[in-house]
Amino acid sequence: MTDQSTPLVEMRNISISFGGIHAVENASVDLHSGEVVALLGHNGAGKSTLIKILSGAYRRDGGEILINGEDVDIRNPRDAKKYGIETIYQTLAVADNVDAAANLYLGRELRTPWGTLDDVAMEASAREVMGRLNPNFKRFKEPVKALSGGQRQSVAIARAILFDARILIMDEPTAALGPQETAQVGDLVKELKKEGIGIFLISHDIHDVFDLADRVFVMKNGKVVGHARTQDVTKDEVLGMIILGKVPPGATAGPGAMKM
Repeated sequence: MTDQSTPLVEMRNISISFGGIHAVENASVDLHSGEVVALLGHNGAGKSTLIKILSGAYRRDGGEILINGEDVDIRNPRDAKKYGIETIYQTLAVADNVDAAANLYLGRELRTPWGTLDDVAMEASAREVMGRLNPNFKRFKEPVKALSGGQRQSVAIARAILFDARILIMDEPTAALGPQETAQVGDLVKELKKEGIGIFLISHDIHDVFDLADRVFVMKNGKVVGHARTQDVTKDEVLGMIILGKVPPGATAGPGAMKM
């Protein structure tokens, strides 16, 4: 984790309602360069809704979003991309029938002076970015459907960072992956951190969270229960926050904490 005074992202007192129901209420989270912050909570706790506000899928009713200390207005996914925010969804949204280079440049293809696709330049660029991210990746000529789950994650992440993403939202990145592929994703995350990229990690797997995250924010009923560095709390204490809203001594209480 890079120690910087100004967070890469700050979401302050974010609120949003649907049909009069508070999905997120006065939630505040922050993320620094080269850091992984996990968002935890039961289904319906508000974590996915909160992060969809950052990605531009939803518009907040109240609160502020700051990127590198500057107040920004994110109205849609295009705005999010402008600020270097990319989302890697659980479904990955990769094109199965084409290779890695074609996926990286999907919708943003490079062309030669004659107007034809510049396959050589796109493959060279794909090899460069994949070499940084996953040096063991060699299957550049095969359609993505032939790749393993971990390799598909590599392609999806490479596509995001190729176009200068500085903030990644990773939604359940290890869901349905085996132990070896989960380890591959862990290696990818470590490489991203070295490049100074900040990552919001949404996960139900408490073991993954402790392996990958520097800090955790726990949400319950649309509010932030508390947050802590993973090194300062145990898995059982985090589960206590998720289930009971009980904040342990090593964590900082939020507005959703259980009153003791």
